[in-house]
Amino acid sequence: MSETDFTCNANMLSANSSSQNTPVENNKSNGTNGEEHIIRRNVSSGAFPQESKPEGRVLVLYTGGTIGMVRNKDGALVPIANAFVKNLRRYPNMHDKEYAEERFGPMGPLVLPMTDVDSRRIIYNVLEYKPLCDSSNMRMDDWIRIARDIQESYEHFDGFVILHGTDTLSYTASALSFMLEALGKIVVLTGSQLPLFDTRSDGLDNFLTSLVIAANYNIPEVCIFFGTRLMRGNRTTKASVTAFEAFHSPNAPPLAVAGIKIDVDYRSIFRTCHMEKFHVHTTLNKKVGLLRLFPSITADLVKAFLRPPIEGVVLQTYGAGNVPSNREDIIAEFKAAADRGVIIINITQCSEGSVCSIYEVGKILMDAGVLSGFDMTPEAALTKLAYVLSKTEWDTATKRSMMETNLRGELTAGRSVTLQDWDLVDAVGRSLRISSPSEFKELGAILFPAMMNAAVLAKDTMKLSSLKRYGADISQPNADGRTALHIACCEGDITVVRHLLKMGANVHIKDRFNRTPLTDAIEHDRPEIIKLLLQCGAHLHERGRLIGERMCSAAAAGNLARLRSYHLAGADLSQADVSGRTALHLAAEHGQSAVVQFLLEHGAETKASDKLGMTAKDVANPECLRLLNGENGSNKV
Repeated sequence: MSETDFTCNANMLSANSSSQNTPVENNKSNGTNGEEHIIRRNVSSGAFPQESKPEGRVLVLYTGGTIGMVRNKDGALVPIANAFVKNLRRYPNMHDKEYAEERFGPMGPLVLPMTDVDSRRIIYNVLEYKPLCDSSNMRMDDWIRIARDIQESYEHFDGFVILHGTDTLSYTASALSFMLEALGKIVVLTGSQLPLFDTRSDGLDNFLTSLVIAANYNIPEVCIFFGTRLMRGNRTTKASVTAFEAFHSPNAPPLAVAGIKIDVDYRSIFRTCHMEKFHVHTTLNKKVGLLRLFPSITADLVKAFLRPPIEGVVLQTYGAGNVPSNREDIIAEFKAAADRGVIIINITQCSEGSVCSIYEVGKILMDAGVLSGFDMTPEAALTKLAYVLSKTEWDTATKRSMMETNLRGELTAGRSVTLQDWDLVDAVGRSLRISSPSEFKELGAILFPAMMNAAVLAKDTMKLSSLKRYGADISQPNADGRTALHIACCEGDITVVRHLLKMGANVHIKDRFNRTPLTDAIEHDRPEIIKLLLQCGAHLHERGRLIGERMCSAAAAGNLARLRSYHLAGADLSQADVSGRTALHLAAEHGQSAVVQFLLEHGAETKASDKLGMTAKDVANPECLRLLNGENGSNKV
């Protein structure tokens, strides 16, 4: 077992994680091999990793679909419960058996093979749903279940991969993009046209690349990876029954393209600018539907469709949002429904483009109270309606406004300021005689992080805003993987930190040294910044032993401020280091009485034994021993 050792069955996920939260005990899960695991957060166990490279941890939710199916004796594809993980363990491209068994034991998490050029060791756990669900059978209740599973495991993993059938993949991705509010980590949905374990399959590349992206790239969106492209989930639609490039994003560029390297377009990433912690909206309004116009559609059919209990309708019209101008009967039905409070969203039947009111026949719908859906896909428009209509705290006017507002990057209403021409980069590029698009892109990746970091050091929030208007991604890392928020947390100016967070800076990004902005705030003892980061969803991510070692060092040196910082960030003050020694051991041994008093006041375990069986009392100097013996029973034993 390890700090994050998950054994999964269809309904439960057992976590033994290094997340620094309140311990959870006596929660058990039966794995596919029948053994039981007791859950206790903040407990590190298993072999100590010898690699210096950091780890990326991914949770895979296997809901069903072709990707995990196997062929029976007749050659037909069938889902078989509990077969997927067993097959993965035998597949050398998907599991480094030697490393995994040495580190975690035979039934630990799965581990991808690693090469010298890989920056992280990727460890992943699979939660298999029971029963496995054909995507044609997916319902809103299934979307809610997926969202809740992500919420439950959110702090334990760097990213999430959802294996899903292709038929309704875009619906699920669109729904999750709205339900996962203030999302700060990547969620990748993928599937395949052929089973992963077939000799020839697109499933292997889709799954492997999804795992690599989820573990290494902090793109805080719900995405679909298929073929070679990572796309915003609520911009996609299934375009082919047979092609390996089965999904298209007709009105938005891909977020990343996977070739020899994974090329991320950081400017295209949609970042929410709300200073709040990740949470899940777990209700959806099912009284919504899709209505597609066709020549000679009858008014009776339209009237029947718009009849109660319907509350929201996605209307697919011709071209740029046009309806027949000589059909007053159906226009009257749309107006009557809108007057009753039914929200009707107008989107085009075309795969590309947007509705607009350049034609008279398009303005007719606006006058009837029908709202513009701009360039939303049918999948995004329908799931957004279900989400918006379920918001009981919003009145009808607010709901109508939200349907025409870009909430998750699902629509384009005018030109985004983040897509302005890179005037600054162009000027520098011309002076350097750069001409190719790839060189300009590389130049921007160098210039913008450097200029943002300089603005942070100068405490120049106006310059930060200007750089964003010029096209800078506020969370784009420099060569060491450090962002402007990392630098700001080290510098300690809370005004700059707050400004970056309001512009959408991500709190979960890890630099080359596996440090997040929260790590920097702790190591520089910035209590107000720590509180602000926690408010925005930051959490401790390091292995428990590593945090234990840092707290032990602080305790031995009498660094009370550092221990206060770790405590404020949610660390378990009784977390042991690799030798089983806690901060209380080191403080007592080195005579740091103020530290001992602080640890006792905050519930440090006094009976914890190191690997030699020694407690803090056994190693304490006389003054600290008196403090340990004088405890009033309020501390944890």
